[in-house]
Amino acid sequence: MATRTGNPHLALWIAATGLSHGEIARRVAAEAVRRGHRQVSPNTTRVRRWIDGERPRPPVPALLASVLSESAGQPLTPGDLGLMATGTVLDTIQVPLLTEAAAQSLAGWTQMDLFMDRRETLKLAVGAPLILAAERMLGGTARPLNRAHQGFDPDTVTALEEVTAFFTRADAAKGGGLYRSAIVAQLSEIARRIQDGVPAGLRTRVFTATADLAALAGWVSHDCGRYATAQRYWSYGIYAAGEAGQRDRGVEIVTRMAHQMIYLGRPRDALGLLEMASAKADRPAAKALVASQTGRVHAALGDNHEAETYLSTADVLLEDGLGEVPEWVAYFDAAEHAGARAVSARDLAALGRPHRPASAYFQHALEVRAPGFDRVRVMDLVGLAAALFDEGEVERAATAAHQALDDAARIDSALVASRLNTLRDATRTYRTPLVKDIRERAMSLASARSTAVAA
Repeated sequence: MATRTGNPHLALWIAATGLSHGEIARRVAAEAVRRGHRQVSPNTTRVRRWIDGERPRPPVPALLASVLSESAGQPLTPGDLGLMATGTVLDTIQVPLLTEAAAQSLAGWTQMDLFMDRRETLKLAVGAPLILAAERMLGGTARPLNRAHQGFDPDTVTALEEVTAFFTRADAAKGGGLYRSAIVAQLSEIARRIQDGVPAGLRTRVFTATADLAALAGWVSHDCGRYATAQRYWSYGIYAAGEAGQRDRGVEIVTRMAHQMIYLGRPRDALGLLEMASAKADRPAAKALVASQTGRVHAALGDNHEAETYLSTADVLLEDGLGEVPEWVAYFDAAEHAGARAVSARDLAALGRPHRPASAYFQHALEVRAPGFDRVRVMDLVGLAAALFDEGEVERAATAAHQALDDAARIDSALVASRLNTLRDATRTYRTPLVKDIRERAMSLASARSTAVAA
């Protein structure tokens, strides 16, 4: 296959167009003349060299992208064709809408993640590029090129589904730090197999499980402070959900990207992602999740009225019943929404906006939280303690804080550590020995997660 060449992205897109090397050379030359670049005159040999890994100088990459975009029927960039200095693997969260090329991007990301420490050099997508990339992937339709079927069989797919379910439960219970490398390695193997071909009868199951695994890889990477890496896995998860014909699964993954933007202090970016996701959501569960998160973002922006409007919309959807809820969004329930209301109330209080005390929502979340979600339960408990300190309920706050700190010591999560920083901030006005002990314990636990930021 062409995937063994020096520039597999270019080889795959050329194969997808069905054009010969000679025809591509002729069209590039014609496009060059049209744009005023009369010195550009490639031949068949030159096109073959590009496929073998030679990187042409400008303006050829742009010309080639234009020619192949027209033939492939979708917009392509030089980066999609592997013609940029660092290529699509490092520079973008977008996934080429061709099955094999997308899997190659994923394989590149996983190999880079496993064998190279690039966490400090990957670029985090923010603003319009982030929102436009997510929208493109959520609305795109991929096209398979490989007609082979040796990548998967029913037993392999069942094993993939089972291991993904195991990792999902383990992450919810203990945090993803211990399992992240194993999850990424599993995703790397899936990327290799997808390039070998996916039987038509197994396509939905393969890409459903892959979307779940990519969403989880993104989440545990985010929970370990690898934010740009998380974006890349989430982008493939959105793509894979589209391959499986499950757009709402992609919507849910976009809400994870929005959550990250809130966490990193970029609520406007989060709002842009959620507005786009809202327009795509179909299932009641997906709509409720988007509404709940949108309310939270408006609270972070200090807009009490808009926050309550969206949070109340989620209330109504939950009360009316969400119907058949897929496993991938089953975590969003009354407890999860209560947690969103709690942090919304906390943010509004910090901005001087009157609201029901955040502690009441945190308490409700703890009361209705289902078993197995130990990490988020600890976050609720830490949030409760911090809210009670803010509200002047020192004795109740100290009791909740000690329980939270005992439980937090067993969770490997930067998200928990960031919530501990919120607890530390809430104790600063208190000078008693009891509160000092809580503050020092929280500081010790939080410092063990150097990637933690306030959230």
